[in-house]
Amino acid sequence: MTARVSGTGRGAVVAGLGSYVPPRVVTNADLCGNRPVGDEWIRARIGVGSRRVAEGEATVDLGVRAGRNALEAAGVGRCDAVVLVTISPDRLLPGGAPEVAARLGCGTVPAFDLASGCSGFLYGLGVASSMIVSGAFDSVLLVASDVFSAFLDPDDWLMAAIFGDGAGAVVLRAGDADEPGALGPFDLGSDGAQADLLEVPGGGARARKRALAAGEEFSPYFRMDGPVVRKQAIVGMCDSVTKAAHLAGWAVDDLDAVAAHQANQRILDGLAAELGLRPGRMLSGIEAYGNTGAASVPVLLAQAAAAGTLRPGMRVALTAYGAGLAWGSTTLVWPDVRAVSDDG
Repeated sequence: MTARVSGTGRGAVVAGLGSYVPPRVVTNADLCGNRPVGDEWIRARIGVGSRRVAEGEATVDLGVRAGRNALEAAGVGRCDAVVLVTISPDRLLPGGAPEVAARLGCGTVPAFDLASGCSGFLYGLGVASSMIVSGAFDSVLLVASDVFSAFLDPDDWLMAAIFGDGAGAVVLRAGDADEPGALGPFDLGSDGAQADLLEVPGGGARARKRALAAGEEFSPYFRMDGPVVRKQAIVGMCDSVTKAAHLAGWAVDDLDAVAAHQANQRILDGLAAELGLRPGRMLSGIEAYGNTGAASVPVLLAQAAAAGTLRPGMRVALTAYGAGLAWGSTTLVWPDVRAVSDDG
C-alpha cells in the first residue's frame, strides 16, 4: 500500500525533535557476568555494546520527557493533538497518550495510542501527517516510547542483550508539501499471516480467555524467531525504501542518509548492501542504545540531528520493519531543525 501527500500543497513538516534515554547503562560485561560469551560475541552478532534500562520510570514517563524535549526544540508549548506509539503500554486500559498530553500541559486535546510493533513510528508519521494534510489539525506531537525491559524474560540474557529502553518524539506542523522537512509519500504494509514471528503472547484477551477456559498458563514475555525475521526485514525494508524513494521522484542512489529501525547491526549492514548505499549513509546508534522498539528511529534522528550528522538539504529515508508483521517507509529533505536529546 502506498499513500501520497495530498495534492493541495499542504504538507506535514518536521518542526522539532526530542529524545530521552534513562540514565542506567547496562554494558555487555554487566549482562554476561561469568558466561562464556561476552562483549565480543554480542558486538559481532548484534552490534550492541550497551543499552539503557529504565528504573522507576515507565513508558509514559519516558514519553513525557521526549515529548517535552521535542516541544522545546520546536519552540512551542503545545500541539493540537498527541499520538503515542508504543508496544510496551503502561496499562491495557486506558491508553497512555491522554496522560502524556496532560502532563505536557496540552490540556484536553485529542490524544490516542497506536500499536504497530517496531514500525509504529512510521505508521505514526503516516497517521499524524494525514491529520495535518487533511486540514483537521495544524500541529501534532508524535511520541514513540518503549520500556521493553519490562517484557523480557529475566532468564533470557540474549533478549536482554538486544533490547534497551528509550523514547523519541517529533513535532509536526502544517506547511508546504514542497518545503524542507515535509514528509513525502509513504509506503506501508503488513502480513498478519506471520503474526507469531514476534509476539508477547500473554496478557491480552486471547490468553485470558484460554486461561479461564482451560487453565492454560501464558507467557507475559516477548519472543521472536530471530533468523527468519532478520532475512525478511532486510528484503522488506529494501523494497519499502525503494518504493518510497520512487514515489518521491528519487532514485535510491540520491539518498544521503537512511534511518532504519535499529534492530540489529547485521540487519543494518545487510540493508545497506541490498540498497547499494555508499559507506556512511546508513545511520546507526545501536551500539550505545540497542533496539529501543518503536522509539528506535526517532531516538536515532534526534541524536543524529543534535550531533550534526543530519544536515539541512540532505535527502533522507526513514524505514522500519517489525511485529505484525508490519513495515513502512517515507522520505524527506532534511530541514534546518533543532533537536533536544536527553541522555539521562
